[in-house]
Amino acid sequence: MDPLTFDVPASRDAELAGKPGVVRFLELPERRFVMIDGEGPAGEAGFAPRMPGLYATAWTLRFALKRRGVVTKVGPLEGLWWTSDGILDLDVIFGPGERGTWRWTLLIALPDEAHDEELEAGLGAGRGKLASPHRENLRIEPFAEGRVAQVLHLGPYAEERPTIERLHAAIAEAGLRPRGRHHEIYLGDPRRGDPAKVRTLLRQAVG
Repeated sequence: MDPLTFDVPASRDAELAGKPGVVRFLELPERRFVMIDGEGPAGEAGFAPRMPGLYATAWTLRFALKRRGVVTKVGPLEGLWWTSDGILDLDVIFGPGERGTWRWTLLIALPDEAHDEELEAGLGAGRGKLASPHRENLRIEPFAEGRVAQVLHLGPYAEERPTIERLHAAIAEAGLRPRGRHHEIYLGDPRRGDPAKVRTLLRQAVG
């Protein structure tokens, strides 16, 4: 077997590229994110009170950078997922049982070009869109996954399980183990268009 190579993407767009079902192994840099925590089932009820803070921060930064001639994009929404016991059990995650043990962090990557004072202003704008206790929970932090495996899932979120299993099988076949939390990057809006065409990048840090 040839030695496994971890590719280093040349750009954020290259990092988020991929073909459905094809597992990629990447080495990723540390990046700053605006993030906020939650718990319980995924969906509008949990996400809606938090999302305005994330996007207000990201868009405030985009416009601040544009004013000094730096053109950037607002990145996609991302989510880190785990359970209160720390076990990634797909039977639990995709089963009909209690989902109150789910924990998650919603996050959006921020431009590397942003200065500290711009980040502070962006965070202030984001917190201004939230009520307590979500206001205090919104924050900007560095996040470094390092070596990861990832695969593009095409279709509804409820049908992710076979793709996640393919991802974990590829990790095992490479002689690696999952570490950290399950990471999803939402490249499409399920509320618009055909649910069968929704694109979600599934990522797992490895060691």
